Amino acid sequence: MTKNGKSKSPLCRRGRMSTPISIRKLSWSFIPSNQNSFNLNAMSIPTPRKPRFETIGENAGRFVISDCYPGYGTTIGNALRRVLLSSLEGAGITSVKIKGVSHEFSTIEGVLEDVVQIILNLKRVRVRSFSEEPIKLTLSAKGEGEVTAGQIKTPSDVEIVNPDHLIATITDKKASLEMELEVQRGVGYVAAEQREDGEKEIGKIAIDTIFTPIRRVNYSVENVRVGKRTDYDKVSVDIYTDGTVTPAEAFSQAVEILMAQFEALSGRPQEVTSSQEEVPAQTSQEKEESKEAKPAEEVISDKEAFADTPVSELPELPTRVVNILTENKIQTVSDICALSEKELLAIDGLGEKAVKEIKKSLGTLGITIV
Repeated sequence: MTKNGKSKSPLCRRGRMSTPISIRKLSWSFIPSNQNSFNLNAMSIPTPRKPRFETIGENAGRFVISDCYPGYGTTIGNALRRVLLSSLEGAGITSVKIKGVSHEFSTIEGVLEDVVQIILNLKRVRVRSFSEEPIKLTLSAKGEGEVTAGQIKTPSDVEIVNPDHLIATITDKKASLEMELEVQRGVGYVAAEQREDGEKEIGKIAIDTIFTPIRRVNYSVENVRVGKRTDYDKVSVDIYTDGTVTPAEAFSQAVEILMAQFEALSGRPQEVTSSQEEVPAQTSQEKEESKEAKPAEEVISDKEAFADTPVSELPELPTRVVNILTENKIQTVSDICALSEKELLAIDGLGEKAVKEIKKSLGTLGITIV
């Protein structure tokens, strides 16, 4: 206790005075159902109905989960959204080796696009891989015309989902384009530098890869009547995929991931030890700073999750806007979030319509800018 009668918090910055306090350490232990001190059935928390599926577009589906206990609609919807956006496994092109090219800031004779633009196009090639090991693919094109993803030669365990996607344009009848691609499976977003280990192969260019097969997830909650009560929840989850998985497959995988996580937490905490530990005390000012900081962590959680996502991979963002951003060295989501709306409007070529498109695209990821 302090002189004014207030007790000290057990936390403090290094160098402050310390106060011995008693810490009760808890660990999880599994208790057999016949030894449980409470009856789950007696709690009368009803479970929702089985989800109903509706097709709402190409590679898009809506799952309607009705009769959720009051307040559970948001809990279920938000958990599914976060897992769908961050935790589903997918495949993507992780590196490229182009004949006659030593680095990404090169140009290719007889090819309209430079290497940087070709790499951006390769990032948008959607791949379905059934192999757990990295796979080499090849592409060879000669003569004037467009080079598309469908011209990539693939083994039986790899499939190109968007074969009409443009990779490059050959403008000279005598010119050719040859490249070797590497495809891997992974989760979330992985920057090129995170994969670079050991001695780098000459001419091999690592690519930032978004493995997630999910393009966008939205959910909404509304009240429904169950019996005499009108405050039960109905949650609708809209899932948009890139075509490498169906919305139904994505929903099922997300549910399985959540079930596995909560299963690991099942059981009840049991007190195993008590000990005296010396923990620095926290001042009242630090308490207030801590209280103010917590909501901020929740607000920026989506920004942190997608901070390194390239602007070229933002959903439904026009190519014209992407090009303007990259020309102004705005490469990732974190670069956009570092600017205010007024600062974005000040960039040459970005008008109110373009900024609205940027805000809309970020909004699909749960990110807002002011």
